[in-house]
Amino acid sequence: MTGPPLFGNLFLSAGAMKAGTTWLYSVLSRHPNLHFTPEKEMHYFYAKYVDDGILSDQRRLENAVNKYIGRIDPNSANIDRVRYDLHWVAAYLNRPLDDYWYRNLFHFSHRQRYGCDFSNLYALLPAEAWPQISSNCRTLRVLYTMRDPIKRLWSHIKFHLEVTHKLELLDTWRPDEFDDFARKPFIWDNGEYGRAYRRMKMGLAPEQLKVIFFEDIRSGPRDILAGIEDFLELPHHNYADQVVNQRINESVSRPMPDFFPGLFARDFERIIREVEDQGLVVPKSWTRG
Repeated sequence: MTGPPLFGNLFLSAGAMKAGTTWLYSVLSRHPNLHFTPEKEMHYFYAKYVDDGILSDQRRLENAVNKYIGRIDPNSANIDRVRYDLHWVAAYLNRPLDDYWYRNLFHFSHRQRYGCDFSNLYALLPAEAWPQISSNCRTLRVLYTMRDPIKRLWSHIKFHLEVTHKLELLDTWRPDEFDDFARKPFIWDNGEYGRAYRRMKMGLAPEQLKVIFFEDIRSGPRDILAGIEDFLELPHHNYADQVVNQRINESVSRPMPDFFPGLFARDFERIIREVEDQGLVVPKSWTRG
């Protein structure tokens, strides 16, 4: 006889990088039935099934200092929020990194229905990981977001060069240099939508998986939010206009070179075809006429 599930009700986002997951995190964190930890992307299941280096002691220490401990300003900080964050960081820095470690990161939940974990790396999990995760949950729901492949790729490249302080490369790279950088696994793999979706479908029941498109978030954000709430069987929440209409984590505004789409045209035709072969209808803007 087995015991109760370790994780209770878990809501995971496996969105493609630069496909709206930060906006979803920011808005859905206002829902009273959804519990988000201070850290948006814990990457636990990626560490468990793909690469444990993503959550090494050094990386977690750096994250704790850069995002939490090092940002405490005694002149403006709220002491209750600081105390909450430090309690959570203590659990985050604990060892060993196992399922109990992960469960304890949600220890401070105030009886919300779902614990939420949004990580773009979950789109890279192997198919066999999903039924194992599901078996440890009372309820598992997975959201997968996609964006026009060419716009996602350009945004991801800009974002990476911005955070690594190398934006000047956008003005000097030749087409072959753009092509070489874009195909590096940490940039390219996240845009292989067909492969990611097939792996999820292989490991999840139909009612556990929902797909949304970035373009639909932009054109009808409240409809998207209501659809997610229905997917989770939650009451609809009345989100403030300023929350829904905010732009989050946008990369620097730089025009895409005219030659850029042509470098990857065949790849994107294949990716779109693979998505459509799974029975999904992509936004019309993806096909560009």
